[in-house]
Amino acid sequence: MGKQTKKELVEQGYRIYAGQELDVYFNLSMCQHSAHCLKSDHAVFDTKRKPWIVTDNASGETVTKIIDGCPSGALQYLWKEEY
Repeated sequence: MGKQTKKELVEQGYRIYAGQELDVYFNLSMCQHSAHCLKSDHAVFDTKRKPWIVTDNASGETVTKIIDGCPSGALQYLWKEEY
């Protein structure tokens, strides 16, 4: 499956966490609660904070590397230049 569009992600129930370089998308119903994201970088992912995802608290490369390791696909991202 190729990279999805913003419209497709939103239609599938993903919530947008906007950033300067990229937007992060999260779908709670897909999450397996492995805590991969939480263990990877508390500056970006912290469930004790609202919003719990702050995309700009790390480099885009760091954020995408964490998201690429998400075992469930509950986290996705799109670079701003992709749309």
